[in-house]
Amino acid sequence: QVQVVESGGGLVQPGGSLRLSCAASGSIADIDAVGWYRQAPGLQREFVAHITGAGGTNYADSVKGRFTISRDNAKNTVYLQMNSLKPEDTAVYYCNIRAKTYASYLYNSYWGQGTQVTVSS
Repeated sequence: QVQVVESGGGLVQPGGSLRLSCAASGSIADIDAVGWYRQAPGLQREFVAHITGAGGTNYADSVKGRFTISRDNAKNTVYLQMNSLKPEDTAVYYCNIRAKTYASYLYNSYWGQGTQVTVSS
């Protein structure tokens, strides 16, 4: 089994920065791609950023140039550095990990519980 825990959310003023962390634990044999998503009240969950196992990245147009995704494979952790935050970035941020365990040769998708980010003055 794989556990995914997001952290680092909070309240920040417009123009400020936060760094979110997504830590995976359990009987993990390999982590492939990892994505960050967000969901604002009353809206559908939307894609924010993605990083492949090889380190390739892509971003939603709304966060390009402001957010940076990175990973530390030794720690099974992925980060989302968020700069120049705007009120419209307010949402619950979720991490999705594609990983396989020692019990299975198949990759499965795992979600965390989310971390709240509020951008407000």
